Amino acid sequence: MWLALMCVGAHAWAGQVAGTVMQLSGPLMAKKADGKVKILAIKSEVEQGDTLLTEKETYALIKLIDNSEITLKPNTSFVIEQFSYTAEQPDGDHAIFSLLKGGLRSVTGLLGKRNKERFEMKTPAATIGIRGTTFIAEYIGPSTPALSTPALSAPASSMPRAPGLYVQVLDGLINLTNPADTLNFSAGQFGYTPNFRQPPVVLPANPGIKFAPPPVFNSSMPPTASSTTPGKSNNVDCEVR
Repeated sequence: MWLALMCVGAHAWAGQVAGTVMQLSGPLMAKKADGKVKILAIKSEVEQGDTLLTEKETYALIKLIDNSEITLKPNTSFVIEQFSYTAEQPDGDHAIFSLLKGGLRSVTGLLGKRNKERFEMKTPAATIGIRGTTFIAEYIGPSTPALSTPALSAPASSMPRAPGLYVQVLDGLINLTNPADTLNFSAGQFGYTPNFRQPPVVLPANPGIKFAPPPVFNSSMPPTASSTTPGKSNNVDCEVR
């Protein structure tokens, strides 16, 4: 009976609307909790349990129900593990994401401003926490050809970077935490950690982080009535079974 209740609870949790696709420059797919794959369009809803996958030319801006924004870079795999926000119920706030590969820009919304400790962005090298923040994160997997050491003193270049997690803080404060250590990064700083076994470090210059979505992604969008309670548009071009 306990196992049955756990399965029912998991299915009930998955599928709850977390946000909406607001801008898109190429194909964006969502692998659902049940294994089905959908190709999303602008105004499509994204849900808890979705794994979002961008193609090599795709930037995708997702606006979550607390008005936070996640902009995915090309060749990114990103999981919305858990996201719940209700304006009148701050005790129910939860935001847990996983960046499996690729990169993104995160802009803190209402949840992160009132319950910063409820926000987690997991990666294979460290977990990112926030303190009211705009930041960029990139994770390069170990299959990518590596340098012997990360670019600790060199500016951005065309040279391949060592595998690991790279961060850039544009506003506010973040922390990187793994079993080796926890380190804070403030606006204007760059950080790096190769894996869970090595502590995060501050980089003195941009190690090659690039974030260049189409200009329309950076334009301000007027608020809508569905900014905190998404509608039911959920446009889907096709579904892959």
